[in-house]
Amino acid sequence: MSDLLTLIVGTLTLRPYVVVFLAVYLAAASRDLGLRRALAFTGWAWAVAFLAEFSSTRTGIPFGLYHYTEATRGQELFLANVPFMDSLSFAFLAYAAFCLARLCLGRRRGAAVVVLSGLLMMLLDVVIDPVAVRGDRWFLGQIFYYPEGGVYFGVPLSNFLGWAVAGWAIVGGFAWLMGEARHPRGGAGLYYGVLVFNLAVTWWIGEPLLLAAGLLLHAAVLLGLWSLACGRAVATREIGARDVLAASSGGFAAATLGGGIGGVAKPPSEDGL
Repeated sequence: MSDLLTLIVGTLTLRPYVVVFLAVYLAAASRDLGLRRALAFTGWAWAVAFLAEFSSTRTGIPFGLYHYTEATRGQELFLANVPFMDSLSFAFLAYAAFCLARLCLGRRRGAAVVVLSGLLMMLLDVVIDPVAVRGDRWFLGQIFYYPEGGVYFGVPLSNFLGWAVAGWAIVGGFAWLMGEARHPRGGAGLYYGVLVFNLAVTWWIGEPLLLAAGLLLHAAVLLGLWSLACGRAVATREIGARDVLAASSGGFAAATLGGGIGGVAKPPSEDGL
């Protein structure tokens, strides 16, 4: 029991920034989904992520082949060869992408929300993974590596596709199994909190090209999301204006028709002759 307690404490203290993100996630998700559904989302996301990582470290599917160094075994919880906290991190990353997608699309669920959520999760990993590969240069440590490297700052492109697939599975499964959510702003803020943290680490370890690539990518993403949200707002206003006009026209027609049927027609006055 004491060994297990030591591992649990080590899991929480080894990466304190992850614990902070998890705490923010649980607070936002509990308000958005309710506590029980937030915990269900967490369990579902962890299960999907663990299976994907377990498979990728053996077959390369879906993230590409990589290996954990297991340098922290004995200091934190592992399940098979996968650190527990790494798979758990997918919960707040998927939730943050899910919230940002809902906020931009103005929808609580649907295929468009699922697709955009997976893409946003993948775009976040474009910043996260190259920094994580360089973990020996900051307080993460060298916890994993790609044996064959990769074309994007040491990361294979298959990894990014795998993140999109994982995001689709997590968000799609939640939308199908557990229903709607109502308050996306907290999770959308978490998305940019994670992004800013990783960009700051990129700057701190002295990777100007990687930093520039991340900034340019997410500036373009933000512009695209802003355009999407603005287009939705304009369309909503136009629909509202048409509804008001239709209601006004209908009321005027009804009043005119009522006057013709129920009213008494007055003969023209002599002054008008």
